Amino acid sequence: MKNYKLKVQYDGTNYSGWQIQKNSDSIQQNITEAIEVLLKEKINLIGSGRTDSGVHAIGQVANFRTETEIDIYKFKHSLNSILPSDIFISTMEEVDFDFHSRFDAKKRTYLYLITQTRSPFYKNYSYFYPRKIDLGKLNSLSNIFIGEKDYTSFSKKNNEIENKNCIVYKAFWRKKGELILFSIQANRYLHGMVKTITGTLLNAQDQNNPETFIQEIFNSQNREDAFESVPAKGLFLYKVEY
Repeated sequence: MKNYKLKVQYDGTNYSGWQIQKNSDSIQQNITEAIEVLLKEKINLIGSGRTDSGVHAIGQVANFRTETEIDIYKFKHSLNSILPSDIFISTMEEVDFDFHSRFDAKKRTYLYLITQTRSPFYKNYSYFYPRKIDLGKLNSLSNIFIGEKDYTSFSKKNNEIENKNCIVYKAFWRKKGELILFSIQANRYLHGMVKTITGTLLNAQDQNNPETFIQEIFNSQNREDAFESVPAKGLFLYKVEY
């Protein structure tokens, strides 16, 4: 039995997210079906994590096991040729049989892109935010997220998940050209967490809230105390580390 690891890029605009769902088009489903066409066998494609509807990826990681010995170069080329043009396998390699793209992941980094310049080229991949942005204030507020905390207030309600604790290693803002980037790195994420954190930070700096304001949201463990989420189109799964 062989185990193969994929690095995947995708434009999530037209998809319901990574995970296979009934009556909707997902990234996982498209890749799974394409692999099964080539291998002529059923496979279980495991992703490093779920991305929500409309979210993009530069560095999603997945793996699948098969009895078939694969010529990686030819297989990757064939796979990309039958996948939709908005999904692309950038690398493929054989890994240890025990490798699990989700459970073995140690850190996941997301980027959120904001622009203050209207452009058709940014429309599907960034959030147009016309109000003033104070990077110093945003970085000061973002420091509150560093460490292990309960993210109940920053995620969609889900009673099936008991452990709402996540460890955030980095959270910072910077400007690159016409884009403003928010980067966050954590061991795991809850549903809607990054979009809610980003929206809360933008609104907190807009209203000149103090750092204690963010801590009070954490303490409340109530999603209604955080601000509205930003649109999914500006969010990218950038990198997964093992």
